[in-house]
Amino acid sequence: MSVSPSTLPPVRLHSEAELARDALAAPLLSRAVRLARWAGPDTRVGAGGELVDEQLPAAAAELGLADDEDGTAYASEAWRVAIDTGLVEITDEEEGTVTRGDNLGLITSGGPRDILGLWLDALETVLADASVPDLDDLVDAIEDDGQIDFEQLDWDPEAEAEFLDGVLGNLYLLSVSEDGPAGEPVPLPALAASMIVPDGMGKPTNDVLEQVSDAMMRLDDQFRMLEPVGLVEFQPVDETLLADTEEAGEEPGASADDIDVTRYGMVRLTPLGLYGMRARMLEAGLDAPAVGDLADKGADGLLDGTAGFPQAAAQAEIEQWLARREPLAAAEELLSAARGGDEGAPLRRLRCQQALSLVGGAAEPALRAVLDDAELGGLARVWLTEHGAGDVPPPPESMIFWLTIDTLAAQLAAEGNSAELQALVEGLAQQHSGFFDTAWRVDHPATGDVLEAMGRLHPDKKVAKEARKAAFKARSAQGG
Repeated sequence: MSVSPSTLPPVRLHSEAELARDALAAPLLSRAVRLARWAGPDTRVGAGGELVDEQLPAAAAELGLADDEDGTAYASEAWRVAIDTGLVEITDEEEGTVTRGDNLGLITSGGPRDILGLWLDALETVLADASVPDLDDLVDAIEDDGQIDFEQLDWDPEAEAEFLDGVLGNLYLLSVSEDGPAGEPVPLPALAASMIVPDGMGKPTNDVLEQVSDAMMRLDDQFRMLEPVGLVEFQPVDETLLADTEEAGEEPGASADDIDVTRYGMVRLTPLGLYGMRARMLEAGLDAPAVGDLADKGADGLLDGTAGFPQAAAQAEIEQWLARREPLAAAEELLSAARGGDEGAPLRRLRCQQALSLVGGAAEPALRAVLDDAELGGLARVWLTEHGAGDVPPPPESMIFWLTIDTLAAQLAAEGNSAELQALVEGLAQQHSGFFDTAWRVDHPATGDVLEAMGRLHPDKKVAKEARKAAFKARSAQGG
């Protein structure tokens, strides 16, 4: 499974108990459980474990689908999930008989994690099925010797599975990103385009649009299959829209600017789907954190672990960490972990400030204890002043400039050359005449890099030149 970036933003998951309830309520797993309880000594299966045709009507009736034209197909799918999840076991392959599986007992006696394990197995079954071509096309491609003619079918099983994985990975990334749709459904054409349209392409060519349309229709079929297992909420492509575009000789999605985009299909991952996708990513070796992962770590693990998190996700993680600790002890541990002259230290101190802003007045003794600390004294003064503490000594100029360089270094590490950072740089240069004459002398490992960034970001050429000259002086003074 490939998804970018390699370290994803943390996902906020529901509790395992809530997710397990969702899993049991998913139509497909629920049907599989009902059929497993229905199965008995007289139940007959074929060589592949599938229910024989004669038993499918009874299975559909057991599911309350006797009058549904697709009832036997739903029953067949649910039976396959029951087999694959161990809810049902084949007892005699020659006779084709089955019995209830050991895992069926987990439905009533297992814990939430057991239930979720069964659901993940069911998900893998459905994902595998979703990558298989239409049954009629598959039958047409079977040769006399029983082998599938893949060239006639125009189907690459590995490529199809990778494509669906990529789409689901992009959907996951949109779901967990702070600048994503925040849980809102994603238009199907946008998902298809994310896999087809090359980066940097302006207006897509007709060939690319045709590929997007083909992919969109493929995804429409696949998401219809994935919804019953509880992975997604899906609004299918409007069939009347397809009829309209076919009559007009257009590709579906080609005139999306002129029509309600929701008619082209909308999809979002459910809370259970977020859990399932994260589990699959972890299995594939990807770094897919979840909020709460760091709650039992030390302060060093918290500050380092949240360094690359978006602001809101970092705050949610910090809140969970603080909830398990006494305020004063937490503040002391955070301040100790925030020290250091390594490259990641400024961002650790920024996260420390964020965490300390959530701690109440009980933390005051810890902040007063570091007032004379070269690295933490400025941070402590800011906290004490904001919390209305008295007798806060004014900081020496050297501490003010050190804290300024440290803060800018942290912002650079967290956001890069952002508009917010540019505004901060402009404000500093404007408010402090002679800023660069003093700043280059600051004994901070990041002084040269920060001043160079200020020269890159400031729109005034004269000020930018002053910043670059100051950066050169700083590096010369530090031997770099």
